[in-house]
This record gives sequence, structure tokens and C-alpha cells, in this order.
Amino acid sequence: MSIKQLSRIPKYKNKWMSVYEDEVEFANGKKGIYGIVEKPDFALIIPFDGTHFYLVRQFRYPVGKSFWEFPQGSYEEKPETSAKEVAQKELLEEAGLRAKSWQEIGFFYEAYGYCNQGFHIFLATDFEKGSQNLEISEMGMTMSKFTVEDLEKMIVQGEIKDAPSISAYALLKIEGLLK
Repeated sequence: MSIKQLSRIPKYKNKWMSVYEDEVEFANGKKGIYGIVEKPDFALIIPFDGTHFYLVRQFRYPVGKSFWEFPQGSYEEKPETSAKEVAQKELLEEAGLRAKSWQEIGFFYEAYGYCNQGFHIFLATDFEKGSQNLEISEMGMTMSKFTVEDLEKMIVQGEIKDAPSISAYALLKIEGLLK
């Protein structure tokens, strides 16, 4: 089935996103609307030292709660920056870690029913400690390390609710990269 865009009306824009309302025509000829959110892709980093994963706990304003997740972010000011460079920047900024070994293991879309944003998934290993350099929206972020068993228990118990983190972990396991 294809959907044809007939028109696009910008509804809202800031440095992080643009929101549009599209008038569309469906394959059966009927017309409707589609709300679209455009956001830049982001990088998600799975820091793993062979025994422990390093996660950050961040307050997420839209849901009003803090949860554990893998470090992740985008670079809105320089959208031409490579996904690996964004990953390196975010790992140091959020977790205070510099990884010597990087492997891109996949790319997923976060919520393609209404948003075009995707995320590159990186496995980062062989760390050296640096220091966090948190953005204002990340103030209060903490970092801690967890075993595989701890991480899986946290997913089941709802301590990790971030869909990109959970899907990235699932990909890591399915690909057999968890050793």
C-alpha cells in the first residue's frame, strides 16, 4: 500500500524537531491527514567491558520520571557529524568514558509510525575513564555499571523502559556479540 502526499503544512519547529500535518491520499483514493515529526538521527552506545554494561540514569521530562538507559544523543548543531563521532561525544559527555574499540552493530527507527528519527547502535569496548560533561538538560544524570543478569532483571522489572536501549540490547544478544 502506498500513501501519496498531497500537501504539507508546517505546524511547529525548534532546533530539535519539526512537526508537520500532511494531507494524504490512500491507495483506495480516500483522503486523510498524517501528523509527521522530523528529528535528526541519534547514536546509542552500548558500553560493555566484558562483564558490565555502563548505563546512565536520566530524568525524562515528557514522562516525568528517571530511568536507566544506554548513553545516547544527537548533535543538532552539526547534523553533518558522523554517527560514530556523535557516539564518541555522547559516551564521554554522559558516561565520562573514552572507548578505544567501536563497532556499529545496527540501525533502527525509533517510532516510524509518526517520526522519521532513527538511531545508530554502537558497541563500545576497551575504555579509559574521562569525566562527564553534561548538558543542562542532563544535570543530575548518574552513571553506573551492571552485569548482564542485572540488566535483564531491570528490563523485566521496568527499571529500563527506553525502547531504543532494550532493542539495542536484544540486537547485541541476537547477533551473538555478548561474550
